[in-house]
Amino acid sequence: MTKVHLLRRLGFKESFAIVVGSIIGTGIFLKTAVMAQDAGPPLYVLLAWLVAGALSFMGALTYAELSCLFPAAGGEYVFLREAYGPLTGFLYGWTRFWIASPGSIAAYAIGSVTFLEGFLPMANHRLEMAIAIIAFFTVLNCFSVHFGGGVQAAMTAVKILMIFGLAASILAFGAGASWHHLSDAASSAGWKSWSGFGSAVLAALWAFDGWNNLPMAAGEVRNPERVIPQSLAWGLLAVLFLYTGANLAYFYALPFEEVVNSHSTLYPDALPVATKAASQSFGGAAVAILSLAFVFSALGAMNGTILTGARVPYAMARDGLMWSWLGEANARTHSPVGSTVVQGLWACVLAASGTFDQLTDSIVFASWIFYALNTFSLFCFRRKLPAPAYRTPAFPWPPVIFIACALLLIVNTLWTTPRESLAGLGLIAAGIPAYFLFRNYRSPTGEEIDG
Repeated sequence: MTKVHLLRRLGFKESFAIVVGSIIGTGIFLKTAVMAQDAGPPLYVLLAWLVAGALSFMGALTYAELSCLFPAAGGEYVFLREAYGPLTGFLYGWTRFWIASPGSIAAYAIGSVTFLEGFLPMANHRLEMAIAIIAFFTVLNCFSVHFGGGVQAAMTAVKILMIFGLAASILAFGAGASWHHLSDAASSAGWKSWSGFGSAVLAALWAFDGWNNLPMAAGEVRNPERVIPQSLAWGLLAVLFLYTGANLAYFYALPFEEVVNSHSTLYPDALPVATKAASQSFGGAAVAILSLAFVFSALGAMNGTILTGARVPYAMARDGLMWSWLGEANARTHSPVGSTVVQGLWACVLAASGTFDQLTDSIVFASWIFYALNTFSLFCFRRKLPAPAYRTPAFPWPPVIFIACALLLIVNTLWTTPRESLAGLGLIAAGIPAYFLFRNYRSPTGEEIDG
């Protein structure tokens, strides 16, 4: 029987939209409150956002070169497999399959429902709504990648206009807004601790998480040597610009105490900081409209995560390291329907457990272990492989700085959130016996994805 392959149908527009759309979700509307609780005054919160943005940008520059070396479905799974062997690649894919992709999808669903309650009370039906959202976008991504990429491009365009419009409107026309909110906060509170600042950076990194998603779909990108580096670089710069503007608008619109007391684990019943800022600036009429816009933003990120995340178990199955039916593409749509559906089902299970912040902390911690390993792999490939069309600028400094900061964040997360961190480590370790089971009972297909 002839194997059905993935097709290269994603251009720059769709790839850029996957980068920006996968990054911008609920974090920019929620995480500023948690960061203010951890880091203190607005200056340190803004600095944490800039550090997270710069760190993500350096990681993206490195991943761009890795993607040019291996422009195939699976992204980081492929990098790790080629650098360290199939076991390391499998452990990443195992973690991605059970935590990172479905956990992100679940968190976006929970965040969507949080904002939806701003104008549509749903009392005891929050979980049902979250599961319905996951199911809808899972089905949507069972169609062709060209269709999914087009949906992502449209949603990302609206998302960019929405966030830019929110920040610009508050800064230009916000009622009761004042720069004194920033100076008053700086005079009343100071530096807390390096650990607190590290936690704030970790929270910001959740809002930047998703820049690594595009390489997972590299096997479906046209001219990957040109499109992937451009999409990653311009996408990260666009997100950093939008995030900085939005945070300035929050602190301009609200006293610092109102930011701190916004929706978070400490204040689960409070309004999100973005909703407070809009309400303070334009009154209650703006809240319902913006709540709907925030839902749209989270759904755009969910769509990008579903599209790219399903490519990892697909690539693993093609290597014989997952159930073989996960490595089959649909004959009509040329999309990995089995992987997409299983990912959606597990995301529904995760949506029924944990809080938003607990889910995101576990995801970020597990992901950054593999981010560091992937980035270090570039040093291995530089020694043994021919140079690709794109080379990481200022090498070796971007990967060196990225790896050093990643190690600091991993240690800090173990110290500040040991329960979530140890749970993530336990799940990674659980992949070791699973790897040997698959290796012993499955025969690799050894097939490459056609362009």
